[in-house]
Amino acid sequence: MALRKKQKLEIERIIKERRAKIAAELQHDVEKAREEQYPELAGAPVTDTGDQASADLLSDLDNAELSRDLLELRELDAALARVAGRKYGTCVDCGGDIGFERLSASPTAVRCFHCQRVHEKTFFHPSEPKL
Repeated sequence: MALRKKQKLEIERIIKERRAKIAAELQHDVEKAREEQYPELAGAPVTDTGDQASADLLSDLDNAELSRDLLELRELDAALARVAGRKYGTCVDCGGDIGFERLSASPTAVRCFHCQRVHEKTFFHPSEPKL
């Protein structure tokens, strides 16, 4: 069953609110990253490899958070484009409807529940140790 107009408006509101929140977080995090100096991440001047490793880890975590938020912002923008283009709520794999409950929980979803489950099983890769 296709989304009713009221449901689509509700999802669009959720997407816009989330987008505004993520955009504000990104702006704050970028400003913070510009202000922080490498030694400040370690809590003191970097004097040994332990301090340097701590600073590297904190820097990597900040970068990972920025990347994650940027990816979510792009997904939200794509969802808004689908809403505007009237393709929102249609599964990219089977062409069926994506349920309102699924879209309420995950407004950027591009697959129905069944196709998403098949996709995850098909492309699942167990975690591999990374160094």
